[in-house]
Amino acid sequence: MSTSKPSILFIPGSFALPEFYDVVLDPIKAQGYEIRALHLLTVGLTTGPREGAPPTMYDDAAFIAKEVEKLVDQEKDIILIGHSYGGIPLSQSTKGLGIEERKAQGKKGGIVKLAYMTCLVPDIGQSAMAMLTDVKEEHRVQFRLDERGWFHQNDIPRAASISFSDIPQEEGEAWIRRMPAHSAVSFTNELTYAGYKDIPVSYLICEEDLVIPLRMQRDEIELIEKVSGKKVDVTSIKTGHIPPASQPQKVIDWILSVIAKA
Repeated sequence: MSTSKPSILFIPGSFALPEFYDVVLDPIKAQGYEIRALHLLTVGLTTGPREGAPPTMYDDAAFIAKEVEKLVDQEKDIILIGHSYGGIPLSQSTKGLGIEERKAQGKKGGIVKLAYMTCLVPDIGQSAMAMLTDVKEEHRVQFRLDERGWFHQNDIPRAASISFSDIPQEEGEAWIRRMPAHSAVSFTNELTYAGYKDIPVSYLICEEDLVIPLRMQRDEIELIEKVSGKKVDVTSIKTGHIPPASQPQKVIDWILSVIAKA
């Protein structure tokens, strides 16, 4: 591994713009780290959904891989951090880009760590939609599907009470109103490559999450450990689904700890 600081790419959740995470990424950047959030292809623009057919989860994964390739071409070590839906394309994107895979080919640089912040982490053949069917009906956010294949937030008060369950209702609703559309098909795309099999993993459990409940998060950690044969580095905090909104300092501390361990 390089002795220089790793580069960090943050993979947002569904309906989430990169700037939603500035509150936790900017303080880390101020400490001299190269860190930025990506604008996933499946997330519509603030002025409306992207033109043409909605992108797939595989399009997101290919986009992430291209961004990683730009960094490994500079022989940099990379940490990928994902949130919510972002855990799926993150896992899908890493083929051939892990530090050990590249080292075996005589190449420098590569992904040294995958870090999941209350993410969807499916098994091979699973999709986001399949995983979320296990969530209690009263905790499922409802979306409106438009004629072009994009999901929109359908019930703002309900979405706020579920996704932002640990901040005041009016603040949660303000967050929901900022969210653009999200590609519907991406929720149905099944994982075909599990990057967590070969790359070390850290996981931030959010104990009070209603979207990805604690039981599901623990099942995902068990899956990763079974598939990889390695222990997951687990940190647990008492927050809802979007801890940058309610406990940003705890997220900052976690990211810095992931960097230090990597």
